[in-house]
Amino acid sequence: MSTSVFDLAVIGGGINGCGIARDAQGRGLSVFLAEKGDLAGGTSSASTKLIHGGLRYLEHYEFRLVRESLKEREVLWALAPHIIHPLRFVLPHSKGLRPAWLVRLGLFLYDHLGGRERLPGTRRIDLRRDEAGQPLKGGFETGFEYSDCWVDDARLVVLNARDAADRGAAIHTRTEVISAERHGNLWRIDLKDTRSDETSAISAHALVNATGPWVGGVLADRIENDSPFRVRMVKGSHILVPRLFDHDRAYIFQNPDQRIVFAIPFETDFTLVGTTDVDYRGRPEEVQADADEIAYLCNAASDYFTQSVSPDDVVWTYSGVRPLFDDGSHRAQTATRDYVLELDHPDGQAPLLNIFGGKLTGYRHLAEHALDKLSDAFPDLSPDWTHDVSLPGGNFPVDGRGALDAELHARYPELPHDLLHRLARTYGTQTCTVLGKAQTEANLGHHFGAGLYAREVDYLRHHEWAVTADDILWRRTKLGLRLDGAGRAELEQWLAHQDQKAHEIELNLKEA
Repeated sequence: MSTSVFDLAVIGGGINGCGIARDAQGRGLSVFLAEKGDLAGGTSSASTKLIHGGLRYLEHYEFRLVRESLKEREVLWALAPHIIHPLRFVLPHSKGLRPAWLVRLGLFLYDHLGGRERLPGTRRIDLRRDEAGQPLKGGFETGFEYSDCWVDDARLVVLNARDAADRGAAIHTRTEVISAERHGNLWRIDLKDTRSDETSAISAHALVNATGPWVGGVLADRIENDSPFRVRMVKGSHILVPRLFDHDRAYIFQNPDQRIVFAIPFETDFTLVGTTDVDYRGRPEEVQADADEIAYLCNAASDYFTQSVSPDDVVWTYSGVRPLFDDGSHRAQTATRDYVLELDHPDGQAPLLNIFGGKLTGYRHLAEHALDKLSDAFPDLSPDWTHDVSLPGGNFPVDGRGALDAELHARYPELPHDLLHRLARTYGTQTCTVLGKAQTEANLGHHFGAGLYAREVDYLRHHEWAVTADDILWRRTKLGLRLDGAGRAELEQWLAHQDQKAHEIELNLKEA
Protein backbone atom coordinates (compact mmCIF):
# COMPACT_ATOMS: atom_id res chain seq x y z
CA MET A 1 0.00 0.00 0.00
CA SER A 2 1.47 3.38 -1.01
CA THR A 3 1.80 6.20 1.47
CA SER A 4 1.27 9.93 0.98
CA VAL A 5 4.47 11.86 0.35
CA PHE A 6 4.89 15.37 1.78
CA ASP A 7 7.72 17.84 1.44
CA LEU A 8 7.88 18.45 5.18
CA ALA A 9 6.67 16.56 8.24
CA VAL A 10 6.54 18.38 11.56
CA ILE A 11 6.29 16.60 14.91
CA GLY A 12 4.78 18.82 17.58
CA GLY A 13 1.72 21.07 17.68
CA GLY A 14 3.11 23.80 19.90
CA ILE A 15 3.97 27.32 18.83
CA ASN A 16 7.17 26.40 17.02
CA GLY A 17 5.71 23.41 15.19
CA CYS A 18 2.61 25.30 14.06
CA GLY A 19 4.62 28.38 13.16
CA ILE A 20 6.96 26.33 10.99
CA ALA A 21 4.03 24.49 9.38
CA ARG A 22 2.36 27.80 8.48
CA ASP A 23 5.53 29.36 7.12
CA ALA A 24 6.50 26.28 5.09
CA GLN A 25 3.04 25.76 3.57
CA GLY A 26 2.92 29.41 2.58
CA ARG A 27 6.28 29.06 0.82
CA GLY A 28 4.98 26.33 -1.43
CA LEU A 29 5.85 23.17 0.51
CA SER A 30 3.35 20.44 1.31
CA VAL A 31 3.25 19.98 5.08
CA PHE A 32 2.03 17.29 7.47
CA LEU A 33 1.93 18.09 11.18
CA ALA A 34 1.41 15.44 13.84
CA GLU A 35 0.53 16.29 17.44
CA LYS A 36 0.08 13.51 19.99
CA GLY A 37 -2.44 15.48 22.06
CA ASP A 38 -4.09 18.85 21.55
CA LEU A 39 -2.58 21.90 19.91
CA ALA A 40 -0.81 24.00 22.56
CA GLY A 41 -1.39 21.18 25.01
CA GLY A 42 2.01 21.61 26.67
CA THR A 43 4.40 24.52 27.17
CA SER A 44 2.74 26.79 24.62
CA SER A 45 -0.41 27.26 26.72
CA ALA A 46 1.49 27.65 30.00
CA SER A 47 3.33 30.91 29.40
CA THR A 48 2.93 34.22 31.23
CA LYS A 49 0.81 35.34 28.23
CA LEU A 50 3.29 37.99 27.10
CA ILE A 51 4.77 39.09 23.81
CA HIS A 52 7.82 40.80 25.22
CA GLY A 53 11.49 41.47 24.74
CA GLY A 54 12.48 40.07 28.10
CA LEU A 55 13.68 43.02 30.15
CA ARG A 56 15.57 40.84 32.61
CA TYR A 57 17.53 39.10 29.82
CA LEU A 58 19.50 42.34 29.40
CA GLU A 59 21.23 41.54 32.70
CA HIS A 60 22.54 38.36 31.11
CA TYR A 61 23.81 40.28 28.04
CA GLU A 62 21.42 38.54 25.65
CA PHE A 63 21.16 41.66 23.52
CA ARG A 64 20.54 39.86 20.21
CA LEU A 65 17.69 37.82 21.70
CA VAL A 66 16.12 40.91 23.31
CA ARG A 67 16.45 42.96 20.14
CA GLU A 68 14.88 40.23 18.02
CA SER A 69 12.02 39.82 20.49
CA LEU A 70 11.41 43.55 20.75
CA LYS A 71 11.15 43.80 16.97
CA GLU A 72 8.64 40.95 16.96
CA ARG A 73 6.27 42.64 19.45
CA GLU A 74 4.80 45.09 16.97
CA VAL A 75 4.97 42.62 14.07
CA LEU A 76 2.88 40.06 15.95
CA TRP A 77 0.52 42.69 17.34
CA ALA A 78 -0.28 43.75 13.76
CA LEU A 79 -0.84 40.13 12.67
CA ALA A 80 -3.31 39.29 15.44
CA PRO A 81 -4.73 42.41 17.15
CA HIS A 82 -7.74 40.42 18.40
CA ILE A 83 -5.60 38.19 20.67
CA ILE A 84 -2.64 40.55 21.21
CA HIS A 85 -2.85 43.99 22.77
CA PRO A 86 -0.44 46.50 24.32
CA LEU A 87 0.03 46.40 28.07
CA ARG A 88 1.78 48.94 30.27
CA PHE A 89 3.97 47.56 33.05
CA VAL A 90 4.72 49.38 36.29
CA LEU A 91 8.05 48.59 37.93
CA PRO A 92 8.13 50.01 41.49
CA HIS A 93 11.66 50.90 42.50
CA SER A 94 12.60 48.91 45.56
CA LYS A 95 15.46 50.31 47.63
CA GLY A 96 18.23 47.82 48.27
CA LEU A 97 17.67 45.87 45.05
CA ARG A 98 18.66 47.03 41.56
CA PRO A 99 19.69 50.73 41.74
CA ALA A 100 17.48 53.25 39.96
CA TRP A 101 20.23 54.19 37.48
CA LEU A 102 20.53 50.56 36.38
CA VAL A 103 16.76 50.26 35.94
CA ARG A 104 16.71 53.48 33.88
CA LEU A 105 19.59 52.22 31.72
CA GLY A 106 17.86 48.90 31.13
CA LEU A 107 14.61 50.61 30.16
CA PHE A 108 16.44 53.02 27.86
CA LEU A 109 17.94 50.06 26.01
CA TYR A 110 14.55 48.35 26.02
CA ASP A 111 12.98 51.38 24.35
CA HIS A 112 15.63 51.71 21.64
CA LEU A 113 16.99 48.25 20.80
CA GLY A 114 14.03 46.95 18.84
CA GLY A 115 12.77 49.68 16.55
CA ARG A 116 9.69 50.53 18.62
CA GLU A 117 7.17 52.48 16.51
CA ARG A 118 3.61 52.33 17.91
CA LEU A 119 4.12 51.29 21.51
CA PRO A 120 4.60 54.19 23.95
CA GLY A 121 7.98 54.55 25.62
CA THR A 122 9.12 54.47 29.21
CA ARG A 123 8.14 57.13 31.72
CA ARG A 124 8.91 57.75 35.36
CA ILE A 125 5.88 57.90 37.67
CA ASP A 126 5.29 59.13 41.20
CA LEU A 127 3.64 56.21 42.97
CA ARG A 128 2.45 58.51 45.76
CA ARG A 129 0.13 60.25 43.27
CA ASP A 130 -0.40 57.82 40.39
CA GLU A 131 -3.27 55.34 40.72
CA ALA A 132 -0.76 52.52 40.13
CA GLY A 133 0.64 53.28 43.59
CA GLN A 134 -2.67 52.88 45.40
CA PRO A 135 -2.69 49.06 45.66
CA LEU A 136 0.96 49.04 46.81
CA LYS A 137 2.33 49.15 50.32
CA GLY A 138 3.70 52.41 51.65
CA GLY A 139 7.32 53.19 50.94
CA PHE A 140 7.20 52.82 47.18
CA GLU A 141 7.65 56.35 45.88
CA THR A 142 9.16 56.01 42.42
CA GLY A 143 8.14 53.72 39.62
CA PHE A 144 8.91 53.22 35.95
CA GLU A 145 6.31 52.40 33.34
CA TYR A 146 7.08 50.71 30.02
CA SER A 147 5.33 48.79 27.23
CA ASP A 148 5.04 45.17 26.20
CA CYS A 149 2.12 43.14 24.84
CA TRP A 150 -0.34 40.58 26.21
CA VAL A 151 -1.29 37.50 24.17
CA ASP A 152 -3.67 34.57 24.37
CA ASP A 153 -0.86 32.05 23.90
CA ALA A 154 -2.93 28.94 23.13
CA ARG A 155 -4.99 30.80 20.54
CA LEU A 156 -1.82 32.06 18.89
CA VAL A 157 -0.85 28.42 18.34
CA VAL A 158 -4.28 27.43 17.03
CA LEU A 159 -4.43 30.37 14.63
CA ASN A 160 -1.06 29.43 13.14
CA ALA A 161 -2.36 25.88 12.64
CA ARG A 162 -5.63 27.16 11.19
CA ASP A 163 -3.83 29.37 8.69
CA ALA A 164 -1.49 26.52 7.74
CA ALA A 165 -4.50 24.25 7.13
CA ASP A 166 -6.31 26.93 5.14
CA ARG A 167 -3.26 27.04 2.87
CA GLY A 168 -3.32 23.26 2.42
CA ALA A 169 -1.33 21.79 5.32
CA ALA A 170 -2.49 18.52 6.85
CA ILE A 171 -2.85 19.16 10.62
CA HIS A 172 -3.43 15.97 12.59
CA THR A 173 -4.00 16.19 16.33
CA ARG A 174 -4.33 13.13 18.57
CA THR A 175 -1.78 11.55 16.20
CA GLU A 176 1.32 10.02 17.73
CA VAL A 177 4.53 9.45 15.80
CA ILE A 178 5.49 5.85 16.58
CA SER A 179 8.70 5.88 14.57
CA ALA A 180 10.52 7.82 11.88
CA GLU A 181 13.15 6.15 9.74
CA ARG A 182 15.26 7.33 6.85
CA HIS A 183 14.92 5.55 3.53
CA GLY A 184 17.42 7.39 1.37
CA ASN A 185 16.05 10.82 0.54
CA LEU A 186 12.74 10.19 2.31
CA TRP A 187 11.53 9.76 5.86
CA ARG A 188 9.00 7.02 6.54
CA ILE A 189 6.88 8.07 9.51
CA ASP A 190 4.59 5.59 11.25
CA LEU A 191 1.59 7.11 13.01
CA LYS A 192 -1.10 6.07 15.48
CA ASP A 193 -4.45 7.72 16.09
CA THR A 194 -4.50 7.96 19.88
CA ARG A 195 -8.30 7.82 20.01
CA SER A 196 -8.94 4.83 17.73
CA ASP A 197 -5.50 3.14 17.86
CA GLU A 198 -5.58 2.92 14.07
CA THR A 199 -2.14 3.08 12.45
CA SER A 200 -1.01 4.71 9.23
CA ALA A 201 2.16 5.98 7.58
CA ILE A 202 3.35 8.91 5.53
CA SER A 203 6.62 9.83 3.84
CA ALA A 204 8.35 13.20 3.81
CA HIS A 205 11.43 14.72 2.23
CA ALA A 206 12.36 16.48 5.49
CA LEU A 207 11.46 16.11 9.15
CA VAL A 208 11.25 18.72 11.90
CA ASN A 209 11.32 17.69 15.56
CA ALA A 210 9.54 20.59 17.31
CA THR A 211 8.40 18.73 20.40
CA GLY A 212 9.61 21.18 23.04
CA PRO A 213 10.53 19.45 26.30
CA TRP A 214 10.05 16.08 24.59
CA VAL A 215 12.62 16.81 21.86
CA GLY A 216 15.33 14.57 23.33
CA GLY A 217 12.97 11.68 24.04
CA VAL A 218 11.44 11.81 20.56
CA LEU A 219 14.90 11.96 19.03
CA ALA A 220 16.12 8.93 20.99
CA ASP A 221 12.99 6.76 21.09
CA ARG A 222 11.08 7.55 17.89
CA ILE A 223 13.71 8.76 15.45
CA GLU A 224 16.54 6.70 16.96
CA ASN A 225 19.07 9.44 16.40
CA ASP A 226 21.37 11.35 18.71
CA SER A 227 22.43 14.94 19.24
CA PRO A 228 25.22 16.66 21.18
CA PHE A 229 22.65 19.25 22.28
CA ARG A 230 20.36 18.88 25.27
CA VAL A 231 17.28 20.59 26.62
CA ARG A 232 17.23 21.89 30.17
CA MET A 233 13.72 21.44 31.52
CA VAL A 234 12.70 24.37 33.72
CA LYS A 235 9.30 24.52 35.37
CA GLY A 236 7.40 27.78 35.35
CA SER A 237 4.27 28.00 37.51
CA HIS A 238 1.57 30.65 37.79
CA ILE A 239 -1.29 31.36 40.15
CA LEU A 240 -4.58 33.13 39.57
CA VAL A 241 -6.24 35.09 42.38
CA PRO A 242 -9.26 37.44 42.55
CA ARG A 243 -8.43 40.84 41.11
CA LEU A 244 -5.94 42.76 43.25
CA PHE A 245 -6.25 46.19 41.60
CA ASP A 246 -8.77 48.13 39.51
CA HIS A 247 -6.69 49.72 36.75
CA ASP A 248 -5.64 48.00 33.52
CA ARG A 249 -1.86 48.13 33.91
CA ALA A 250 0.37 45.26 35.03
CA TYR A 251 3.22 45.13 37.53
CA ILE A 252 6.71 43.72 37.40
CA PHE A 253 8.20 43.20 40.85
CA GLN A 254 11.83 42.69 41.82
CA ASN A 255 12.53 40.07 44.45
CA PRO A 256 15.53 39.78 46.79
CA ASP A 257 16.60 36.57 45.00
CA GLN A 258 17.09 38.69 41.83
CA ARG A 259 14.07 37.08 40.14
CA ILE A 260 11.12 39.08 38.92
CA VAL A 261 7.42 38.31 39.26
CA PHE A 262 4.58 39.70 37.15
CA ALA A 263 1.08 40.62 38.36
CA ILE A 264 -1.16 40.95 35.31
CA PRO A 265 -4.89 41.69 34.84
CA PHE A 266 -6.53 38.48 33.62
CA GLU A 267 -10.02 37.80 32.26
CA THR A 268 -11.48 40.93 33.90
CA ASP A 269 -11.98 39.50 37.40
CA PHE A 270 -8.56 38.01 38.18
CA THR A 271 -4.87 38.77 38.60
CA LEU A 272 -2.26 36.42 37.17
CA VAL A 273 0.91 36.13 39.25
CA GLY A 274 3.98 34.39 37.90
CA THR A 275 6.36 32.90 37.21
CA THR A 276 8.81 30.56 38.89
CA ASP A 277 12.04 29.08 37.51
CA VAL A 278 12.69 25.61 38.91
CA ASP A 279 14.73 22.83 37.34
CA TYR A 280 12.44 19.93 36.51
CA ARG A 281 13.27 16.26 36.06
CA GLY A 282 9.85 14.64 35.83
CA ARG A 283 7.61 13.84 32.88
CA PRO A 284 6.62 17.12 31.16
CA GLU A 285 2.99 16.02 30.84
CA GLU A 286 2.75 15.61 34.63
CA VAL A 287 4.04 19.06 35.60
CA GLN A 288 2.07 21.03 38.18
CA ALA A 289 2.60 23.84 40.65
CA ASP A 290 3.78 22.60 44.02
CA ALA A 291 3.13 24.11 47.44
CA ASP A 292 6.54 25.82 47.59
CA GLU A 293 5.99 27.59 44.27
CA ILE A 294 2.49 28.71 45.23
CA ALA A 295 3.82 30.06 48.53
CA TYR A 296 6.69 31.81 46.72
CA LEU A 297 4.33 33.62 44.35
CA CYS A 298 1.90 34.51 47.15
CA ASN A 299 4.75 35.94 49.23
CA ALA A 300 6.14 37.89 46.29
CA ALA A 301 2.76 39.53 45.68
CA SER A 302 2.23 40.15 49.39
CA ASP A 303 5.60 41.93 49.65
CA TYR A 304 4.27 44.64 47.32
CA PHE A 305 0.48 44.77 47.59
CA THR A 306 -1.35 46.08 50.65
CA GLN A 307 -3.81 43.20 50.17
CA SER A 308 -1.95 40.11 51.25
CA VAL A 309 -2.20 36.98 49.07
CA SER A 310 -2.32 33.48 50.54
CA PRO A 311 -2.63 30.01 49.01
CA ASP A 312 -6.28 30.03 50.11
CA ASP A 313 -6.91 32.89 47.63
CA VAL A 314 -5.67 30.92 44.64
CA VAL A 315 -8.48 29.96 42.26
CA TRP A 316 -6.35 28.30 39.59
CA THR A 317 -2.76 27.30 38.96
CA TYR A 318 -0.98 26.16 35.85
CA SER A 319 2.55 25.05 35.08
CA GLY A 320 4.62 24.40 32.02
CA VAL A 321 8.04 23.00 31.27
CA ARG A 322 10.23 25.42 29.36
CA PRO A 323 12.52 23.49 27.02
CA LEU A 324 15.54 25.75 27.42
CA PHE A 325 18.71 25.07 25.50
CA ASP A 326 21.15 23.64 28.04
CA ASP A 327 24.02 26.13 28.07
CA GLY A 328 25.49 24.83 31.33
CA SER A 329 24.19 27.66 33.54
CA HIS A 330 24.28 26.92 37.26
CA ARG A 331 20.85 28.43 37.93
CA ALA A 332 17.64 27.94 35.99
CA GLN A 333 16.90 31.68 35.96
CA THR A 334 20.18 32.46 34.15
CA ALA A 335 19.82 29.76 31.47
CA THR A 336 19.52 31.24 27.99
CA ARG A 337 16.08 31.74 26.43
CA ASP A 338 17.67 31.64 22.98
CA TYR A 339 17.20 28.72 20.63
CA VAL A 340 19.45 26.36 18.69
CA LEU A 341 18.44 24.72 15.42
CA GLU A 342 20.36 21.53 14.72
CA LEU A 343 20.32 20.28 11.14
CA ASP A 344 21.25 16.64 10.55
CA HIS A 345 21.60 16.23 6.79
CA PRO A 346 23.94 13.42 5.73
CA ASP A 347 24.86 13.35 2.04
CA GLY A 348 22.06 11.95 -0.07
CA GLN A 349 19.74 11.41 2.90
CA ALA A 350 16.63 13.19 4.09
CA PRO A 351 17.29 16.09 6.48
CA LEU A 352 16.24 16.26 10.13
CA LEU A 353 15.90 19.57 11.97
CA ASN A 354 15.76 19.53 15.78
CA ILE A 355 14.51 22.60 17.70
CA PHE A 356 16.16 23.24 21.07
CA GLY A 357 14.85 26.10 23.18
CA GLY A 358 13.10 29.25 22.01
CA LYS A 359 10.43 31.52 23.45
CA LEU A 360 6.87 32.36 22.49
CA THR A 361 7.66 35.86 21.22
CA GLY A 362 10.31 34.63 18.80
CA TYR A 363 8.36 31.80 17.19
CA ARG A 364 7.79 33.53 13.83
CA HIS A 365 11.45 34.45 13.42
CA LEU A 366 12.45 30.94 14.54
CA ALA A 367 10.23 29.50 11.80
CA GLU A 368 11.93 31.68 9.19
CA HIS A 369 15.30 30.56 10.49
CA ALA A 370 14.17 26.91 10.36
CA LEU A 371 13.13 27.22 6.71
CA ASP A 372 16.45 28.89 5.92
CA LYS A 373 18.20 25.88 7.45
CA LEU A 374 16.21 23.56 5.19
CA SER A 375 16.62 25.66 2.05
CA ASP A 376 19.29 23.40 0.52
CA ALA A 377 16.75 20.57 0.51
CA PHE A 378 14.14 22.84 -1.11
CA PRO A 379 15.94 25.07 -3.64
CA ASP A 380 12.65 26.42 -5.03
CA LEU A 381 11.47 27.67 -1.64
CA SER A 382 9.56 30.95 -1.84
CA PRO A 383 10.77 34.01 0.14
CA ASP A 384 9.80 34.96 3.69
CA TRP A 385 6.17 36.10 3.88
CA THR A 386 4.75 35.86 7.41
CA HIS A 387 5.88 39.29 8.65
CA ASP A 388 2.89 41.14 7.21
CA VAL A 389 0.14 38.56 6.59
CA SER A 390 -2.58 38.53 9.25
CA LEU A 391 -3.48 35.45 11.21
CA PRO A 392 -7.14 34.32 10.91
CA GLY A 393 -9.43 36.95 12.40
CA GLY A 394 -6.68 39.54 12.65
CA ASN A 395 -7.31 41.45 9.43
CA PHE A 396 -8.18 44.78 11.03
CA PRO A 397 -6.06 47.71 12.32
CA VAL A 398 -4.33 47.44 15.68
CA ASP A 399 -6.45 50.35 16.91
CA GLY A 400 -9.64 48.88 15.45
CA ARG A 401 -10.98 46.84 18.35
CA GLY A 402 -13.63 49.43 19.16
CA ALA A 403 -14.77 49.58 15.54
CA LEU A 404 -14.99 45.78 15.41
CA ASP A 405 -17.14 45.76 18.56
CA ALA A 406 -19.42 48.41 17.09
CA GLU A 407 -19.76 46.51 13.82
CA LEU A 408 -20.70 43.30 15.64
CA HIS A 409 -23.21 45.09 17.87
CA ALA A 410 -24.84 46.59 14.78
CA ARG A 411 -24.95 43.25 12.98
CA TYR A 412 -26.20 41.27 16.00
CA PRO A 413 -28.25 43.81 18.00
CA GLU A 414 -30.17 41.17 19.97
CA LEU A 415 -27.10 39.30 21.25
CA PRO A 416 -25.59 40.29 24.63
CA HIS A 417 -22.81 42.84 24.37
CA ASP A 418 -20.54 40.95 26.77
CA LEU A 419 -20.86 37.83 24.59
CA LEU A 420 -19.98 39.76 21.44
CA HIS A 421 -17.08 41.44 23.22
CA ARG A 422 -15.63 38.07 24.28
CA LEU A 423 -16.09 36.55 20.83
CA ALA A 424 -14.41 39.54 19.18
CA ARG A 425 -11.40 39.17 21.50
CA THR A 426 -11.27 35.46 20.69
CA TYR A 427 -12.09 35.23 16.99
CA GLY A 428 -11.70 38.76 15.64
CA THR A 429 -13.24 39.15 12.20
CA GLN A 430 -14.01 35.42 12.22
CA THR A 431 -16.73 36.10 14.81
CA CYS A 432 -19.32 36.34 12.03
CA THR A 433 -18.29 32.86 10.87
CA VAL A 434 -18.80 31.57 14.41
CA LEU A 435 -22.23 33.20 14.77
CA GLY A 436 -23.48 32.77 11.21
CA LYS A 437 -27.04 34.01 10.81
CA ALA A 438 -27.89 33.74 14.50
CA GLN A 439 -29.70 36.84 15.74
CA THR A 440 -30.88 35.68 19.14
CA GLU A 441 -29.46 33.52 21.90
CA ALA A 442 -32.01 30.85 20.98
CA ASN A 443 -30.35 30.64 17.55
CA LEU A 444 -27.03 29.76 19.19
CA GLY A 445 -28.18 26.34 20.37
CA HIS A 446 -27.78 24.80 23.78
CA HIS A 447 -26.33 27.08 26.46
CA PHE A 448 -23.84 25.28 28.69
CA GLY A 449 -23.37 28.34 30.87
CA ALA A 450 -20.89 31.24 31.09
CA GLY A 451 -21.83 32.39 27.58
CA LEU A 452 -20.78 29.15 25.89
CA TYR A 453 -23.28 27.95 23.29
CA ALA A 454 -23.44 24.90 21.05
CA ARG A 455 -22.79 26.99 17.94
CA GLU A 456 -19.38 28.09 19.26
CA VAL A 457 -18.54 24.56 20.38
CA ASP A 458 -19.42 23.28 16.91
CA TYR A 459 -17.14 25.87 15.37
CA LEU A 460 -14.28 24.82 17.64
CA ARG A 461 -14.81 21.15 16.84
CA HIS A 462 -14.95 21.60 13.09
CA HIS A 463 -12.47 24.45 12.58
CA GLU A 464 -10.05 24.39 15.51
CA TRP A 465 -9.49 20.69 16.26
CA ALA A 466 -11.17 20.84 19.70
CA VAL A 467 -12.08 17.39 21.00
CA THR A 468 -12.39 17.50 24.79
CA ALA A 469 -13.94 19.87 27.30
CA ASP A 470 -10.43 20.96 28.36
CA ASP A 471 -9.59 21.86 24.77
CA ILE A 472 -12.57 24.20 24.73
CA LEU A 473 -12.60 25.53 28.29
CA TRP A 474 -8.87 26.09 28.86
CA ARG A 475 -7.11 26.38 25.50
CA ARG A 476 -9.60 27.72 22.92
CA THR A 477 -11.19 29.89 25.62
CA LYS A 478 -10.71 30.48 29.34
CA LEU A 479 -14.33 29.74 30.20
CA GLY A 480 -13.15 27.02 32.56
CA LEU A 481 -12.80 29.85 35.07
CA ARG A 482 -16.53 30.55 34.90
CA LEU A 483 -18.38 27.40 33.86
CA ASP A 484 -19.62 25.41 36.87
CA GLY A 485 -19.43 21.65 37.31
CA ALA A 486 -22.91 21.03 35.95
CA GLY A 487 -22.14 23.02 32.80
CA ARG A 488 -18.90 21.13 32.29
CA ALA A 489 -20.68 17.80 32.69
CA GLU A 490 -23.26 18.89 30.09
CA LEU A 491 -20.48 19.87 27.72
CA GLU A 492 -18.71 16.54 28.14
CA GLN A 493 -21.95 14.63 27.50
CA TRP A 494 -22.72 16.74 24.45
CA LEU A 495 -19.23 16.18 23.01
CA ALA A 496 -19.53 12.42 23.59
CA HIS A 497 -22.88 12.41 21.80
CA GLN A 498 -21.43 14.32 18.85
CA ASP A 499 -18.53 11.88 18.66
CA GLN A 500 -20.94 8.95 18.63
CA LYS A 501 -22.99 10.52 15.85
CA ALA A 502 -19.86 11.15 13.78
CA HIS A 503 -18.71 7.56 14.34
CA GLU A 504 -22.07 6.17 13.20
CA ILE A 505 -21.98 8.32 10.06
CA GLU A 506 -18.48 7.07 9.30
CA LEU A 507 -19.54 3.44 9.71
CA ASN A 508 -22.55 3.96 7.45
CA LEU A 509 -20.35 5.49 4.76
CA LYS A 510 -17.96 2.56 4.93
CA GLU A 511 -20.79 0.05 4.64
CA ALA A 512 -22.25 1.93 1.69
